Amino acid sequence: MSKFLTPHPNPAYFAKQVGNARMKYKVMPPAVTGSSDFERIFRAQQNSVEFFPVFLVVFWISGLFSNQEIASIIGLAYLFSRCLYFNGYAESSKRRLPGFRIGIAMLLILTILSIGGILNSMSDKYFDFNLAKMIRKLFL
Repeated sequence: MSKFLTPHPNPAYFAKQVGNARMKYKVMPPAVTGSSDFERIFRAQQNSVEFFPVFLVVFWISGLFSNQEIASIIGLAYLFSRCLYFNGYAESSKRRLPGFRIGIAMLLILTILSIGGILNSMSDKYFDFNLAKMIRKLFL
C-alpha cells in the first residue's frame, strides 16, 4: 500500500484522495482524464459512490427486518472490502478484484437477509407464521 493511500471506508475520504491525486498528477477540475494513476483513483472513488446507496438500502432493511448484529458485521465487512477495492484499484486495475468480489458477496448476503426479513415479517402479519421465532425456539 502506498504512502499516498491509507485504508478508510468513508466516501468523503475517497473524494479527498481524488483531490490529492488531482494535485499530484496535475489534473485540474473539471477534467477527469490524465495520468492513468489519477484515472484509476478517480474511478475507484466513483465506483464507491455508485455502490454506496445500494449498500445503505440493503444494510438498513436487513437491520430493520432481519438481525441487527449480523447486518452490522456484514456491513463492516462490506466497508472493509471497499477499502481493499479502493486501495487495490489505485495501485493497479487488476488489484481491485478481491475487494470488489468481497463487496458484491456482502451486498448479496445483505440483500438475502433483507428479502428474508421482509417475507418473514409479512408472513407473521398476514398468516400468523413467524419462521424466525420458530427457529429460535428450536435452538434455545
